[in-house]
Formats: sequence, structure tokens, C-alpha cells
Amino acid sequence: MQRRSLLAAAAGAVALGALPQTPAVAAARRPGRLITRFNVISDIQGDLGDLGVALEDLHQINPGSSGLAVAGDITPRGYDFEYAAVKAECARHTMPGTVAWAIGNHEFYVPKYSSPSQLAQATWPNGTTEDSLFRSFYNFAGRNTVYTEQSFGGIPVLSLGTERYMHYHDHSLWDQVWMSDAQFAWLEDRLRHWTALRKPVMVITHHPLPHTVSGSSNSLYLNDYLQADRLLSILGRYRDVFLFCGHTHWDLALPDWYARRVVPGTANPDGFSVINTSAISTGYKDNGAGGEVPVPGTFNQGLQIEVRRNQVLIQARDFARRTWMKQITVPLHTPI
Repeated sequence: MQRRSLLAAAAGAVALGALPQTPAVAAARRPGRLITRFNVISDIQGDLGDLGVALEDLHQINPGSSGLAVAGDITPRGYDFEYAAVKAECARHTMPGTVAWAIGNHEFYVPKYSSPSQLAQATWPNGTTEDSLFRSFYNFAGRNTVYTEQSFGGIPVLSLGTERYMHYHDHSLWDQVWMSDAQFAWLEDRLRHWTALRKPVMVITHHPLPHTVSGSSNSLYLNDYLQADRLLSILGRYRDVFLFCGHTHWDLALPDWYARRVVPGTANPDGFSVINTSAISTGYKDNGAGGEVPVPGTFNQGLQIEVRRNQVLIQARDFARRTWMKQITVPLHTPI
């Protein structure tokens, strides 16, 4: 299958320092007025120590942050006490006023256990109902839907997610993402709305879409979405959409951490931006044999996003080492 990801230079995204300093280029690269600055992390999965390190570092590098997006796998299994532990760790640190929580597959792992200390997959779902898993997430996130819209300093942030844990509905499936007609219609409506108002849109989802960023062409992650083509056909119409996804834990040091995804038939030859959020917990990379292998040593990564009038700066951060890893500047098709 042909990979449709177009990396930065090929699709209009400008790696800093990559272009000659002609007057026209210099004018195009002027950053313009700062609109907002926020951060994105993913895949905490019970690693509260590394979460604390990340939150402390985020406050140091971005004390005026307009928001924090968490792209799923908030907990290791989805127990209420695990959500409470995340909330308690967050309370020990200075947090932005707005946090966008997306649901991940680990939020549905309670049914694999007969008790918190006893794995019992043979007797799945061990008395746990699908509804109770969603209620635990809703109680934690403070809302009653998987999908929602929030604002980070005036920039719309849309959180997406599965509305079914598929093993309850088809025993041949497990963590695949299923989205309702209502969620698709809502997404289409919000993208049209904000595009008409000349705003870029930040979309947060846990699973990567196929053939986009690191890991998403690996057989482990190619079939995460049951309706991938439908989701791509919506996102692919908009040049100023930025999709942030986790799940793979793949290292931000990899070259395909950022991509442009072009969707045939959408009349948008430039595609939309897709960004790997990496992970707070264990990192991974390709093992060269169709699988993956853990990244050795301490691993704790995430992103900082700076939206300006005519461009978006995306920076990869190593929280453990308190260092910037890399960055890319994406010009906006429609300046704010």
C-alpha cells in the first residue's frame, strides 16, 4: 500500500533554517502575532512519576499555557482509583485552566481483571459492563460524551474517541475505534464552522490513522479505525487541521514524527497535518521485522504548540532531560 504521508518540506511545512534568506522567504517566515501556546502529552498509563516530571517541566517552559491536551491512555486499566490517582498527581502541580482529555484503549481494560490484582482474561468481562467504563471516563473528564470541543486561547480543540469497546459487540475485535454517525456529523460541522471563521483546528485522538506518522504503517497499528476512510475523507478536506495522536509510544526522535496526509478525492492536494504525541510512559521504535522494540533508558516525551497569526510551531520535548528535541513550522493556509 502506498504511503500517502508527505513529510514537511514536500508539503509546505517549513523546518526551521531550511530555506535561503531571500527577502520574500524572510517575509513569509516572520512569525506574526502570538495567538496561543499549549502542550500535548499522551499515554500516561499509570506512570505517575514521569507524569509529575512532565507537568513540572511544562510549567517551567510554558507558565502561561492556555491548555493541556492528553491524547488517551490516561490510566493503565480504567479503574476509578486509577483516575483518582491521575487527578491527585495533577493537583500537586500547576496546571493550565483547560485540559482536553481524550479516551484511549487502556481506559477499557478493567474487564480483563477479576480484581485489581488478578488478571483473568479467560473470564472476560468479569462482571464489568461497557457502560461503567464510559461512566468512569465521563466522571473523570467532567462531561457526558467521548467527543467534545474546548478552546485553548481562542483556538478550537476537538477531542475524538471510540464510542464502543468493540469486544462487547464482536468477539473477534478488541481495541478498534468505532465512531457514531453523530460524532462524524459533529466533526464535519465543527470543521466547517471554524474554517469559515479562519481558525486552524486542533484535533486530539488516541489512535493514529494509517500511513501517517511513526508506527502507523506498522501492521500493529494499521487497522485501529473501523471507519478510517470516512474519518480521513472529512479531515482531508482541510489544510489547517492538526491531528495529534498517541497510542504507539513511538519515539519523537524518529523522522516521521510529523507528516502531511493527502486524501484522494478531497480536493485538497496539500493534505492536513498529523503529529505523533509519543508517550509519558515507555517509548518504542521499529524492530525491523514488522514489530516494535522498547527505547532503552529513561523515556518521557511530549509536545509544545505555538499558534501564531500565520503559522504553527510544533516542538518535540524530552521532559526527563528538559531539552528540546526538534521543531517544525507549518505555515497556515489561511492566516488568522
